[in-house]
Parts: sequence; C-alpha cells; structure tokens
Amino acid sequence: MGIYLNSRTAYTLYKSETEKTYFVDKSKLLEELFPLVQTGNNHICITRPRRFGKTVMANMIGAFFSKAQDAQDIFQTLQIAKAKDYAKYRNQFSVIQISLNELGGRCGSYGEYIGRIEKRLVRDLKRAYPKAEIEDGESVSDVLLEIYASDDTARFIFVLDEWDFIFHQSFITEQDKKAYLTFLRELLKDKPYVVLAYMTGILPIAKYSSGSELNMFSEFTLASEERFSEYFGFTENEVDELFERYREYNSKPPQVSREGLKLWYDGYHTKTGERLYNPRSVVMSLSNNNLGNYWTSSGPYDEIFYYIRNNVDAVRDDLALMVSGASVPVRIQEYAATAQELRTKEEILSAMVVYGFLSYENGTVSIPNKELMDQFADMIKREASLGYVYRLAKESERMLRATLAGDIKTMEEILELAHDTETPILSYNHETELSAVVNLVYLAARDIYRVEREEKAGKGFVDFVFYPELPAATDGIILELKVDHSPEEAIAQIKEKNYVLSFMGRMEQKRRKTERILLVGIGYDKEKKKHHCKVEEWKTLDSFRG
Repeated sequence: MGIYLNSRTAYTLYKSETEKTYFVDKSKLLEELFPLVQTGNNHICITRPRRFGKTVMANMIGAFFSKAQDAQDIFQTLQIAKAKDYAKYRNQFSVIQISLNELGGRCGSYGEYIGRIEKRLVRDLKRAYPKAEIEDGESVSDVLLEIYASDDTARFIFVLDEWDFIFHQSFITEQDKKAYLTFLRELLKDKPYVVLAYMTGILPIAKYSSGSELNMFSEFTLASEERFSEYFGFTENEVDELFERYREYNSKPPQVSREGLKLWYDGYHTKTGERLYNPRSVVMSLSNNNLGNYWTSSGPYDEIFYYIRNNVDAVRDDLALMVSGASVPVRIQEYAATAQELRTKEEILSAMVVYGFLSYENGTVSIPNKELMDQFADMIKREASLGYVYRLAKESERMLRATLAGDIKTMEEILELAHDTETPILSYNHETELSAVVNLVYLAARDIYRVEREEKAGKGFVDFVFYPELPAATDGIILELKVDHSPEEAIAQIKEKNYVLSFMGRMEQKRRKTERILLVGIGYDKEKKKHHCKVEEWKTLDSFRG
C-alpha cells in the first residue's frame, strides 16, 4: 500500500463523510462507471465550481474500487449495494489516486511540483512490483509500461482530483503548462495499463490545449452536459431530506428554515433545468444552525472583482441588473474562461459561470442566491471603478436611514446623484431598469431586510416589499416606483392593491412583529429627469402587534 497506489486515504476520508449527520448518498455514480471499467481505456473529466463535492466523489470512487481496504462496511448500506454488479467491482482494482492540489512543503516551481508526484508514484510502484525491471530516472509512464510488459494484469484506475490546480499558481509559466499537458498525455493517452482515468477540475480540460494532447477525455460540464449532474450539488429532494434531519437532530432553537435554505443556497441549474444547491453551504448552515455566508475565498480566483477588473465598462450595467435579480442574456464561451486576461463581456461572464459566481440557464446568466448576492453587494460597495453603480450603493445606508426618518429631501438628493452621462440604465425604459435602481439605492437594506419584488402586470411601475429579517429592522417598508406619475399616485397604488394586508399576513406567518409599515412612493419625471418622493406611515393594527 502506498501514498498514491492503493492508498487507504480515500477509504478513511469517505468513511468519515458517510458517518456525518448530513451525508447524502450519491453512490449510484459508481454504477455509471461500471461499463467504463469493464471495457477499459476510458477517460472522463468532470468539471464543477469549487465546493460542489468533487473531492468527496473522488474519494468515494477510490474507496470503492481500490484493493487497499475492504469497503463493504461503508457501501453495504448505500444505494450502490443494490446494483447487480456491486460485488464484481467492489475493491477489485489497483487504484492510483492523486490529489493534484497539494504542493507539499516549500514548492516554488513546476519542476518541484511534478517531481514530487513522480518520485512518490515511482516509489509506490517499485514496492508493489519488485520484480519489474525499473531503471533509475525513468518517467512514471515508462515505469508503468515496464510493469505492464512483465505482467499484463497490471492495469489501473486513475483518480486525479483538481487537475487544473497548478495552472493557478503564480510560479507557473506557459512553458510549464505545456510540460504539464505533455506529462498527462504521456501518462494516460493510449496506454494499455489504463482501465479508467477519472479526472476532476474547475475548467474544462481540453480548453487548455490548442492541439490533441488530451482529446481522449470525454468532458462533462454543468452547462453543457446532463450526465452526472445529479451527483454534484444537492437536489430539491435531497435538501428536503436534510432539512427533516435537521428538525430531528438539532437540539437548539431552530434558526434555519427550508425557505431560507432555498433563498441562500439554491439557484444553480443542470442543462435540463433541474435546480441544484451549493452542497457545502447547505451542510454548513444546518450544522451551525445558521443561515449565513459560507462562501470561502482561497485566492484571487475566488474574488468577483478579479474577473471584471480588465473591462469594467463591459459589464457595469449587467452587474446592476443582476444585483436587482434580473437575468442577463449572454453567449457562454467556456473556452474563454481560460484566457489570461478576460476582456469581453462574454469572456468575463463565462468565467464567472465556470467558477460558480453566476448560474446559467436558457441563454441567460444571473446571480444564483443570497449567499452570492451578498458577495456581489460587498464588491459593488468597495470598487470605485464601477462608477454610478458604486456611488449609488455607497449611498444605500444613507438612503435607508432617510427613508425610515421620512427625510424625502435626502432621498431625492441621492436619486438625483445618479444622473450623469454614464448611467444609461436610468433611462427607465424597462421594469428591469427600475428594479436595478431601487436595488442599488437600497442595497444596504439587505443586511437586515429580505427585499422582494412583487410581480405585477402592466407597465410604468415596480414595487418592492422589505420584510424585516433581523432585530435591527423594526419597520416594514412597501415601495413603489412610478414613471411619469407622482409619488402620491404610487402610494395610492400600494393601497389599492392591498399590499399592507399581504405584508401583515406574511409577518404573522413568520411570528414577527413590526412597529410601523412605511409606504414609500417614488415618482420619476422622464422629461425633467427628476425624482420626487413621499413616505407615509401606516400604523400596525393592535391585533397584529399581539
């Protein structure tokens, strides 16, 4: 048993996963691999954003197929145990499993990185096959060929996790990238010792190469391929089941709702439209009894501004629309995500889809959930290069204070701030533009309110309801923005549609109290390009205040 060859590591790590309260059984993935193992010399690459369970699935594959450790105790209670060929494939193969995201000590060059991998794997192979004639200095692929030549039963399943990690390291040169592709080609392509090569990463593998170095791989991405989609991310049914476990096992006053899980962590889609949740964030939320932001940053590739910095002008208006909850049409170009400098709108938004910041469905991209929306909001309030988007967002705390105080002069002053030559989105030609403006000037409200847009038929108006979420939010707000109508007419519209009663019913369901309900009307005169505001207090009924 070695470090990479038939290591017990995958067994240990996956067994630990299965014993956790919020483990989800996705072992049926193994059954889809059985035919590939049977025929041999198959290569697949599955790419997903970070935190979507790629490493857990890699460990499951290693634990199931490897001869290192009998894993009957793990898999006998999982779905895969019902498969016809379960016993035929379980723990019957030599597995070479390498986590390619490990640098090891003071690694400062590609040579040190790849040298460490080769040294460890050759050492494992020499120990496992002492009779093979292996000369010092031979490459890994040559060593494997020597072993196969002396024993044609010596065939391997390769499990290579996070294969593209090295491309993101600062010390890697273009020459190093080519050398790495050559290493993988020589190791895996057209080799008789390969039963199956199972590879994971973030970016599609072939996009790194202009030639045919790695064309033996079949690629499966979230946006372009349906196969394997259900095994990465949590489905609606799986989250339903996890929430029931939370209700059963959580011993503290519950702070997580099923609705909250959907709001915070849903929003991704398979190619056929099935909804997926961020699995890591769902598990963290239920484990911690807290709806919060668990999006962790591990470097520049996890920072939103990294992608837009080279051409802010190309996506500024799109960001404003997406922050408002709208979808933006775009032609996704997965190959463009590998570009050294993202320049065009398509390249920038494509990269953000691949890395999980945006979701893609039916030709449009959007911000998937509140967890990511908070990340975008923080970026917008921090980056002055975003121009009017930044300025409006920076004023959002003052806008909220002014609204709660009924200070219409300050409200109008902030809205007028938006009108300069670089704000085409404020033409107010579409409801999505109205929505974007409201969301930007009230961006800070999201820290303590749940802001929802009411769906209504008709043109020239848009309204929002601010539901208090945290104790700091003591007042509810119902807001309507109308074009070429007065703020008084906007408030009359709120009353006519009985939004106050709807608001009170929603709050009663949540068993929340609010001191006041503020009706906010904002009118915009397109000819004069002026905003006018009005705030009217609606006293909460005593019976509701309970």
